[in-house]
Amino acid sequence: MATNTETAFDVVVVGGGPGGYVCAIRAAQLGMKVACVEKRGALGGTCLNVGCIPSKVLLQSSHHYHAAKEEFAAHGVKVSGVELDLAAMMGRKDKVVAEFTKGIEFLFKKNKVTYVKGAAVLTGPNALKVGDVEYTAKHIVVATGSVSAPLPGVEVDEKTVVSSTGALALDKVPGEMVVIGAGVIGLELGSVWARLGAKVTVVEFLDKVLPPFDDEVSKTAQRIFEKQGIAFKLAHKVTGVKPGKSGATVSVEPVKGGDAVEIKADVVLVAIGRRPYTEGLGLEAAGVVVDPKGFVPVDAHNRTNVPSVYAIGDVVGGLMLAHKAEEEGVAVAETLAGQAGHVNHAVIPSVVYTNPEIASVGKTEQQLKAEGVAYNAGKFPFLANSRAKASGETLGFVKILADKRTDKVLGAHLVGPGAGELVAEVALAMEFGASAEDIARTCHAHPALAEAVKEAAMDVSKRAIHI
Repeated sequence: MATNTETAFDVVVVGGGPGGYVCAIRAAQLGMKVACVEKRGALGGTCLNVGCIPSKVLLQSSHHYHAAKEEFAAHGVKVSGVELDLAAMMGRKDKVVAEFTKGIEFLFKKNKVTYVKGAAVLTGPNALKVGDVEYTAKHIVVATGSVSAPLPGVEVDEKTVVSSTGALALDKVPGEMVVIGAGVIGLELGSVWARLGAKVTVVEFLDKVLPPFDDEVSKTAQRIFEKQGIAFKLAHKVTGVKPGKSGATVSVEPVKGGDAVEIKADVVLVAIGRRPYTEGLGLEAAGVVVDPKGFVPVDAHNRTNVPSVYAIGDVVGGLMLAHKAEEEGVAVAETLAGQAGHVNHAVIPSVVYTNPEIASVGKTEQQLKAEGVAYNAGKFPFLANSRAKASGETLGFVKILADKRTDKVLGAHLVGPGAGELVAEVALAMEFGASAEDIARTCHAHPALAEAVKEAAMDVSKRAIHI
């Protein structure tokens, strides 16, 4: 790793998460002298350390455990005496995270990015301090990400009442778990602990799970999760969480009025969303505007109101996703190098890594109706897909939405095996402005899950073969 004895740079990136470290590497590749400041002591940000990666490790491990107990027999594989070694499962998660963080340090060294450990505070439009050392930069990129949003009146101790961070490090499986929030984080981590034996109840203020997703996807997902043993209290609000000697009592009441109820839980997970991490960065000293919710307003090139300061990722709002931050990081680096950095925010996929997976890209049916856009919908169930049938993973469907006049693909919504991988094909098609007919006319391998995407595209014009 490069040392931080030099203090003058072309670009200083504040934050070493997916957006920050990718921005730093790309800027260095383009010939700039770059430093990246990270206070965590490990690169990768929330995503790698206490978010995307450890949660996916536990989702995979818990799926293996559940499959061994409940699914292998149907395949003629008899397994007896299956036991959970939670410590080993957590150990594997930590090992994967450590390998990735070391990998980013290697990439910094390879690309000659200076890694500065510590908390950065901007002191001007071209200067910042880390401890007692002042650094100068032609350009500063704020990539500090986000933190778990608090629930007013509820204190998170990361033991009984936990955020996503604590939910990734429990030392035993809770008997009863209440998850506050039916978004991606709540459902993914709720699924992990439900598979491992916890009785999980999800409380959501709105009247649907996964609120931003297509309504049909949300309803289908809820039915599947309920069959998996997860209970839901939708259109309910949490009015209090009272910790006790063992566990906590969660007070819940209907949003539209009605009788309040109390739910006993060993662990309560607060997963009501995330808020930008902009406090204490000295943005005011640099003259950077921050809106009332803590987000940093930027233009189409991620430039703030101060020409030398850029911001990317969760701190600028929009989809709070690691891959969105990465794309913005690359675009900013290329813009600073005089290239045409650009991010198409209309084509950013979202994935929920439950079982089955859930994925979305582009517009939902509800959005198209609200915008008055005429469209055709094509849909194909995994129950009719040969690979899904052979694998015994037939839940869900692929739905493709296309403009009624031009047939241009406007969105896709998937519930089913490999949905997080399959959505990439539609995202690519949308990036090229493809029509549903273009996907339908593309030869797909057989047997493959991706044939469901092809058949959904064919169904847009009502000519699917296998339904």
